[in-house]
Amino acid sequence: MFFQRTIYIFSLLLCNTSFSTPIMVCSAENFYGSVAEMIGGKFVKVTNILSNPDADPHLFSISPKIARAITNARVVIYNGADYDPWMIQFLAAQPSNNKLAVIDVAKLIGVKEGSNPHVWYNPQTFPVLAKFLAEKFSVIQPDNKSYFEDNLKSFNTRYRVVFSLIDNIKFNHPGTPVIATEPVFGYMSDALGFSMEEKEFQWVIMNGSEPSPKMKADFINKIKKKKVKILFYNNQVTDSTTKDILSLAKQNNIQIVGISETMPDNKNVIEWLTSELDEIENAMKDK
Repeated sequence: MFFQRTIYIFSLLLCNTSFSTPIMVCSAENFYGSVAEMIGGKFVKVTNILSNPDADPHLFSISPKIARAITNARVVIYNGADYDPWMIQFLAAQPSNNKLAVIDVAKLIGVKEGSNPHVWYNPQTFPVLAKFLAEKFSVIQPDNKSYFEDNLKSFNTRYRVVFSLIDNIKFNHPGTPVIATEPVFGYMSDALGFSMEEKEFQWVIMNGSEPSPKMKADFINKIKKKKVKILFYNNQVTDSTTKDILSLAKQNNIQIVGISETMPDNKNVIEWLTSELDEIENAMKDK
């Protein structure tokens, strides 16, 4: 009798895949993987591809280990907007029989090709992705739908601090003139109500080209004449031009806020954005 009961219970556990098998998620960028972990919790296993905040994400190439992670994933998340074309190329060459969702985050929030690809700094991006993931996870594991929905509610509640910090900075420092080495922080700058200067220069740098002498002169004059309050500096992608700009900003006592294209490993996505917004608020106070 005991043996029969044991076999019966074991067979039930095998049938209940939501209990025994985690949802395999592969995220091109670790901040999207962080959202997946916060929504999926104990029922997901996330592999993040770009996760080193000290590395240049534009120099990435797929290794055999990463290739296996993408192939085995049921849910794949990538930025889109031509930011991580290597993911699209790899997926196009692979069968997608086991994929429930391949999520192009830029398309998810309505950003088209050719637009600023750094959509993770749009404050609406992560809540939209969180909702979408809760829906997809619930399709894969319907028995755990309430668990995913509860995690979504918790995520949205915790994310309110991000919106609150944005509103406070926008209210206290409306129209603040700022500048950046690249357009990485563009969406957040717009949300904060800042006046971002010399955008054309930033796009040239982002695309790996050399700014014209006039572009350089205009950019440098904004710093030397203290016409901007903050320099947003991409601390992952540097060259001689951006290093010179950073040095010039320091010489002229322009506040410098480092931003990145990869989230630090010791934070989740809400903690990461909160820390960056806190740094901006502190930089404004110093002025």
